[in-house]
Amino acid sequence: MRCPKCTSIEDKVIDSRISREGNSIRRRRECLECGHRFTTTEVLVREGVYVLKHDGRREEFDREKLVRSVRAACHKRPIDAERISMLVDDVMDILEARHESEIPSSAIGEGVMEQLRKIDHVAYVRFASVYKEFRDVSEFVSEIKDLGKESGGSAGTTNAH
Repeated sequence: MRCPKCTSIEDKVIDSRISREGNSIRRRRECLECGHRFTTTEVLVREGVYVLKHDGRREEFDREKLVRSVRAACHKRPIDAERISMLVDDVMDILEARHESEIPSSAIGEGVMEQLRKIDHVAYVRFASVYKEFRDVSEFVSEIKDLGKESGGSAGTTNAH
């Protein structure tokens, strides 16, 4: 792994931790050239998984594309990058078990919304507004009212950890 400070490829692993779900490993490394410490994450590479789009097209699954969309929904919310990564992994683990190698894009969107609803209602509404293609404010209001009914009125709460 290349050091982000001096670009040397000589380093040693000083700590490794497996994620709670067991699908990624976080490694703390120390550069042998400059002594800089940095963290890397190893994740399972999902090969041969395709997304079935609404218009019938098949597209290879792009984890980073999904992470970016969830990250955008979580912008300025108290949800860290590791939690977002875990959310995406959880959704994909569930969907791969159900659909094997071809997953409908609608199932991915629904899976992400289900997880975001549990974590942060603001991020959920942001993601849902794009996924469900809200056309006007009344659709936002309706979605927020539904969240308020589910949670007893605490539609902005967060359980980030």
